Amino acid sequence: MVAGRATVTGDLGDGTYRNPVLAADWSDPDVLRVGEDYYLTASSFGRAPGLPLLHSRDLVNWTLVGHALERLEPAAAFTSPQHDRGVWAPSLRHHDGRFWIFWGDPDHGIHQINSRSVRGPWTRPHLVKAGRGLIDACPLWDDASGEAYLVHALAKSRAGVNNRLVGHRMSPDGSKVLDEGRVLVDADRIPGWFTLEGPKLYRHDGWFWILAPAGGVATGWQGALRSRSFAGPYEERIVLAQGDTDVNGPHQGGWVRTQHGEDWFLHFQQAGAHGRVVHLQPMRWDGDGWPVLGDGGAPVRVHRKPDLPEQPVARPAVDDTFPGGRHGRQWQWTANPDEGWATHHAGDGLRLGCVRTERLDDLRSVPHVLTQRLPAGAGVVEVGLRLDGEAPGARAGLVVLGDAYAWIGLERAPDGTVRLVHRFAPAGARAERDAAHSRPLDGDRVRLRIEVTEDARCRFSYASDGAAEPVRLGPEFAATPWRWVGALLGLFAGAPVGAGQAGTAVFSAFRFTPGLPPREPPPEGHPPGALPEGRPLRFTP
Repeated sequence: MVAGRATVTGDLGDGTYRNPVLAADWSDPDVLRVGEDYYLTASSFGRAPGLPLLHSRDLVNWTLVGHALERLEPAAAFTSPQHDRGVWAPSLRHHDGRFWIFWGDPDHGIHQINSRSVRGPWTRPHLVKAGRGLIDACPLWDDASGEAYLVHALAKSRAGVNNRLVGHRMSPDGSKVLDEGRVLVDADRIPGWFTLEGPKLYRHDGWFWILAPAGGVATGWQGALRSRSFAGPYEERIVLAQGDTDVNGPHQGGWVRTQHGEDWFLHFQQAGAHGRVVHLQPMRWDGDGWPVLGDGGAPVRVHRKPDLPEQPVARPAVDDTFPGGRHGRQWQWTANPDEGWATHHAGDGLRLGCVRTERLDDLRSVPHVLTQRLPAGAGVVEVGLRLDGEAPGARAGLVVLGDAYAWIGLERAPDGTVRLVHRFAPAGARAERDAAHSRPLDGDRVRLRIEVTEDARCRFSYASDGAAEPVRLGPEFAATPWRWVGALLGLFAGAPVGAGQAGTAVFSAFRFTPGLPPREPPPEGHPPGALPEGRPLRFTP
């Protein structure tokens, strides 16, 4: 998997960068410049808070500064996990002194929020256009005419049709559409084009431009369409495609012009369990006024950085020490959060309540799982855990969560002892099952560990209190994405319904260390790459 070669950051430190510049699942990115600052948002689907906000000064080094959407609405629809629903393909714009984000929720319609500052406070979601199957919305305020417009795509699963882009005149305050809308582009009439979606609307050089992908997430391309009139007709051209490169399906993103007049395009690449990683492509205009992305229309892997002031090497945070019991900005719940899921306190460590749950045997259906994106590339995930919950069946752990999932953690046995457990659930299974035999815990604390290979195979191990070397537990697990979402790293605590006083679990010092430690040769009688359950692994704290 090409994404597996990603390092912590795309900055190579010599005036060049390597793609992806964001080596994790920042799906459907859109980008904006305000002054000397660059901002990016991405799909967040059914997780809360939603609409992540990233900041950069050079388009290569990014940090996460917050989220624009505290809770998903309508709130009643997101009390349980909706992993592939919710916020799809947002557009980020700056107009009239305000930041604006528009997105399509495939089950409810097109929403927008806005704020004076990118750090908020943001308005509550406002429904601009109701309807099923309305996705990938993008506004345009045309300074030349004073008009405002909105374009969106259609999801066939809800609307019954796709491969079309619909346009509206919009009220200048962004609150509503002013007409019934019309099909601006019917890609069924463009030979070879299918699944046209993700439009981004711009005005440039006297043209209305729609930059939109087609051809499917893993196999498609980036298209450009232009017309002298918003209503069309539009002519089209493919401006970025895989060609002879290893960058599959390069498409769906946004165009940004720097303060020095350079043009750049940020888009995603589908990377299996790691989701949709983000690439940066140079952009220029040819003699006929069409954009040319990458190297003559092919994605670049390594390129000179934008002509912008040098910046410190940075990436969105992954590690967390949970100061004061608070988790970092990178964490999202799998549904709208509720009281009692996490408790602030004076010391360090994340204290999660062992929430009573009907379906504790299927973490895909549990709303109180605290997640973050699985970084691309090989690495080691570690977190400390103490289970304080006294109720029989109370449990807590570290999970690799996707359409299939696996977790390692602690469980309170009926006799009151704490046991180390490792469980998994294949895709489509209704309940999880043991991946290894449970065992009593020596002490009251454990360090949980997952080695993640470049192709997202996961090896689970643990070290009990005071032990220097973790012990391998169970077989390898191949992380899997959801339909549109990459695999997630998650922390959870729960207890069966009616289990009495459930209590809490405390997590400490979550970290992701890039690269894997050297592996010991397998013992005689075991194939390469395999270790028997219970064999200690070499470990450097």
